[in-house]
Order: sequence, then C-alpha cells, then structure tokens
Amino acid sequence: MELKLEVVVLPVSDVDRAKAFYEGLGWRHDADFATDRGLRVVQLTPPGSPASIIFGEHLTDATPGSVRGLHLVVTDLAAARAELAERGAEVSEIWHDQDGVFHWADATNRVPGAHPENDSYASFASFADPDGNEWVLQQVVDRLPGR
Repeated sequence: MELKLEVVVLPVSDVDRAKAFYEGLGWRHDADFATDRGLRVVQLTPPGSPASIIFGEHLTDATPGSVRGLHLVVTDLAAARAELAERGAEVSEIWHDQDGVFHWADATNRVPGAHPENDSYASFASFADPDGNEWVLQQVVDRLPGR
C-alpha cells in the first residue's frame, strides 16, 4: 500500500502574515477558505513539491512556531539559499554536521560550509517563517536507491 504525505499543518499566530510570507517565497497558493463555524484554511505548495502546507484559524491547537526540521530537498543548495534570501527569507549560512549525521536540534554539531566529500544528504541551510516554524534545506544531487 502506498502512503503519500499530502499536507503538513503549521501553527501560526497571524494567518495573513504567514500567507504573505510563503507567497513571497514563490509558493503556489492553492486555497484560502473559511467556514460558517470560523474555520479558515490556507494551503500553499512549495515549487516542485507534491506535498503542501496548511495553516489557518481554529485549525490546530499547537503553539505557533513549534514545528521544527521540515526538510525541503534541493539540487543546488547555494542557488536555493540565494533565491530564498532574495525573496525575503532570513536563511542561515550553509553548514554540514561534524559527524556526518544530521542533528537538527543540535546546532553545536554544525560546521560552516558544504560537506567537502558528499554532494547529497550532507549539506544544509535553514530558515524560519515569521512565527519561527523551522525549515531545513537539504542538498540532494544523487538520490539513494529506492528514493
């Protein structure tokens, strides 16, 4: 049975601010609707992604900004970083992990610059939305078998 990730819910404090931020990054606007019960749902999709994000009003009780480590896979990390910065995201410098294993919660393990021996799965940059929900850019040039 196939199980495909379709949507990730992001907790935000200001729906219109979050919508403007993600649209400013060039993400496709898929939906923005409200119901009679006060529910509002905004859906956006990163360029080239089959999965989307949704956020809104009365959608989740998670703390705004509490999502960490969502990965966006890119083939050219430097170019993706530059484009996101041009579009208004505060993107970190590129880094790799000291021991070759990604520890998103342990910034002390990060070494500045791209990984010197591996173009795939080992170099990262990150940014956050206005609420602090964290995104990680991961460079993948050659995918592992089965991916």
